[in-house]
Amino acid sequence: MQALGTTSISMISRAKSFYELLKFRLSFLVAFSCGFGYLLGNTGTVDWAHFLWLVLGGFLISGTSIVINQITEKEYDKLMTRTQNRPLPTGRLSVNEARQFAVLTGLLGFGILVWQTNMLTVVLSFVSMILYSFVYTPLKRVGPIAVFVGAIPGALPPLLGWVAATGSITYEAMIIFGIQFIWQFPHFWAIAWVADEDYKRAGFKLLPSGGKQDLNTAINIMIYTLFLLPLGLLPTYFGLVGITSGVIVTICGVLFLAQTFSLMKDYSRRSALKIMFGSFIYLPIVQIAYLLDKV
Repeated sequence: MQALGTTSISMISRAKSFYELLKFRLSFLVAFSCGFGYLLGNTGTVDWAHFLWLVLGGFLISGTSIVINQITEKEYDKLMTRTQNRPLPTGRLSVNEARQFAVLTGLLGFGILVWQTNMLTVVLSFVSMILYSFVYTPLKRVGPIAVFVGAIPGALPPLLGWVAATGSITYEAMIIFGIQFIWQFPHFWAIAWVADEDYKRAGFKLLPSGGKQDLNTAINIMIYTLFLLPLGLLPTYFGLVGITSGVIVTICGVLFLAQTFSLMKDYSRRSALKIMFGSFIYLPIVQIAYLLDKV
């Protein structure tokens, strides 16, 4: 009986480790953005079963990319305080187990998309996974060009959702892609600022302007945040959504931008943290506002 109990605890522990590999919150945010694009692009009655399959497929493919990222960066994760307790650096899971898990989640994710969506959605999802796992990840040790490359798969989920709903890439799809693409820069750089010591230990070079926590980097963050103000109004301008969401998005953009001025003033980790958390709040509020105000 005791052996059975020990086995059950071990199985639960391993299941928890596989769950950690998926980085649920990040994968959920990707799936949420994918669902947002689908609902915004849908013009008829929403097929909720189709919607849920799309979200699940997006979640699994995002999880696959994240697992591959952790396999590639296992030795670097050991060097960083924020990642050294992940399943691979601690040895709770082996690299081979993680590879098998990535194959399983990837096959399930792509299988769902092939079954429930269209070939363009599947191809774009594959491109997103390749860019994130095999281009962005190694570029993190090369220089800040990694942020530009990483912003592409980071911004593809809403476009994928739109394509799943409409079957084509339209200018509206490119607008919602553009908003999330530009958002990636203050988001990435705020995280890189907060985790600067950890990233340096691992050899990651993500901050712009020579990789320093200085005024030039803070100005870069401010400029990209500023771009979100006109971009956020494009869905209203083109009649995709109403004026109410335009007002909400502008207010959110101004508040987000205001946080960057503190960083330009004191270059502190605290100010960078505010921008980081502000970026997490900005995107879902904007997307929900668009959906509620869809014309």
